[in-house]
Amino acid sequence: MDARARTDEVGGLRSLVVVYLKGICMGAADAVPGVSGGTIALIVGIYERLIGALTALSPRALAGLSRLHTREGRTQFARRLVAMDVPFLTALGLGVVTAVVVMSGLMHAAVTGYPVVTYAFFFGLIGASAVVLRGELWLTDRRGVVAAVAGFSLAFLVSGEATAAATNPTLPFVFLAGALAVSAMLLPGVSGSFLLVLLGLYEYMTEIPGQFIDQLLGASVAGTTLLATGLVVAVFVTGALVGLLTISHAVRYALTTYRRATLTFLVALIVGALRVPAVRVAGNVEQWTPGVAVGVLVAVAVGALLVGGLNYATDDLAV
Repeated sequence: MDARARTDEVGGLRSLVVVYLKGICMGAADAVPGVSGGTIALIVGIYERLIGALTALSPRALAGLSRLHTREGRTQFARRLVAMDVPFLTALGLGVVTAVVVMSGLMHAAVTGYPVVTYAFFFGLIGASAVVLRGELWLTDRRGVVAAVAGFSLAFLVSGEATAAATNPTLPFVFLAGALAVSAMLLPGVSGSFLLVLLGLYEYMTEIPGQFIDQLLGASVAGTTLLATGLVVAVFVTGALVGLLTISHAVRYALTTYRRATLTFLVALIVGALRVPAVRVAGNVEQWTPGVAVGVLVAVAVGALLVGGLNYATDDLAV
């Protein structure tokens, strides 16, 4: 290998490491309801590349698998992967997964150990997201009003069933949650975790990754228990992959073709979903005292300020 080739290889590796770190930032943000991985993608300058790479993915590339036994076939297959920016997506995806696994344990400890303050913080995050996006509301004609009513009603009604769904989620429901959550990562202002909160699966899905890793490393865990937990992880990941390859295209089409109505629907969805953290806060307060009230208000304010700061940082960036 000559000097130029070595330099190109080192430069390519360094570039992928940077993409991996950006993925960690996206994953860490998307693990928190109200902070969008799409917003972070805008901040670090990879949003357009991410959308382009996802929409460039094609199953036709798999046709080259039958020729991998030849050198020419391997070369052509590698070129197809590079043309679809698969190395970029792989590095970014690994970063996102790394952050989600780490953050999920922290967030699960927060929502189970300190539910009042944590859900108050979530209320501030989600509420501020709606305020930030208020300029996208389109209520000047009937279509905009219908979109707003539909979004608010859907979120309010779904969030009312969230507790029941979370106690014993079925695998199809977990699959759907994975597809919807990963698609939300592509929308600046809407978090994948926000949708998990809306569906009542946030506490459940933040516990599963750490539980699976602990069971995988623990020799004394029964195989059936490990299999059950691993199946939930596999179904959620499969749903996420399907969401990337299908729902993400639909989301992009909706934003391109019916942008104003789609954004109005999303903002209304966010407002309707405020029912979840509000109910969780009220349900976990044994007795309202001045100290508890101040703690809740401070948590709400911190969440709102965090989203406001992110919005200020991306105010001059176009989607």
